[in-house]
Amino acid sequence: MAPANSLRVAVVGAGAFGRNHLRVYNELEQAREPVELVAVVDPGGPAAAEASAKFGVPSFSSIAECLAAQDVDAASVCVPTVHHRAAAEELIAAGVDVLIEKPLAPSLEDADSVLALAAKHERIVQVGHLERFNPAVTAARRYLNQPMFFESHRLSVFTPRSLDVDVVLDLMIHDLDIVLNLVGSPVTEVRAVGLPVLSPKVDIANVRVEFENGCVANFTASRVSTERVRKLRFFQPHQYLSIDFARQDLLMIDVTAAAGMDPAKLAAMAQMLQASQGAGGHPSAGLSLSKVPVEPGEPLRLEIASFLYSVRNRTRPLVSGEDGRAALKLALEINEAISVHARRAGLKV
Repeated sequence: MAPANSLRVAVVGAGAFGRNHLRVYNELEQAREPVELVAVVDPGGPAAAEASAKFGVPSFSSIAECLAAQDVDAASVCVPTVHHRAAAEELIAAGVDVLIEKPLAPSLEDADSVLALAAKHERIVQVGHLERFNPAVTAARRYLNQPMFFESHRLSVFTPRSLDVDVVLDLMIHDLDIVLNLVGSPVTEVRAVGLPVLSPKVDIANVRVEFENGCVANFTASRVSTERVRKLRFFQPHQYLSIDFARQDLLMIDVTAAAGMDPAKLAAMAQMLQASQGAGGHPSAGLSLSKVPVEPGEPLRLEIASFLYSVRNRTRPLVSGEDGRAALKLALEINEAISVHARRAGLKV
């Protein structure tokens, strides 16, 4: 039996993302957290039936059918992006708080509609940018001090997952959200190039973003790579930090502790840090290299726990609907920049 005053939650969508949300809610419930998984919604039939059997919850073919049979306090929306607005708005109108997988919506019009309805009904909207909850990102935030240059690489092998959106909305948007949050300054310029390779949509993209405060960020994302890479590196006064999302590692060069350091050496720091990643934090060439302690944890579990905390305490989510909209806006600006470049280069994108 669930603890008293447990939040009753449902998962809408029983695909890959939905199954992970179901798993985490089930694990939290088994750990006697005040949450009860009460339903899975998916019109696909077999997927919902499998999830229903595995997690011991009833399955429904529609949100309306679910809400007619169950009291639901909160729900994860894990359907394809094109259906986010319809699913979220039906839940919000019924008084349900929602965690919407990223991206928030396929368009700003859809995003604004969801957020306006949530404001009207005083419902919480959290967006599933789970890398914000990566323990390495949490650790890096403690050292944040006017970052001026970011270098992001997010590469993945090709899979048929999430082909309803391009690589910017599929993969790069994670890093866009993090950098927007860390920089905290308006975007002033976007330059981008991208190409479809194995799907009809852009599968690989390189982007340069400039911010009002002078910060510059370079992003590379690919879903047609031969390797998996998820890294973010950034410079700030007297420090250089490197985040490995997959390993949940944070490496740092403290320039103030390096004897004889001068600005001319900054360009070589990235290579030196990368070469020293297996060195266990030993100083190299006069640089103070350290591996920052990071408390490991599953980002999705941390994300869902944070969502449930916001629902229970009626507090603003760590990744709010407005944050999700900001990341979406920049992603769409990048896609427009890619289209402009393609037309200028005579490419078909």
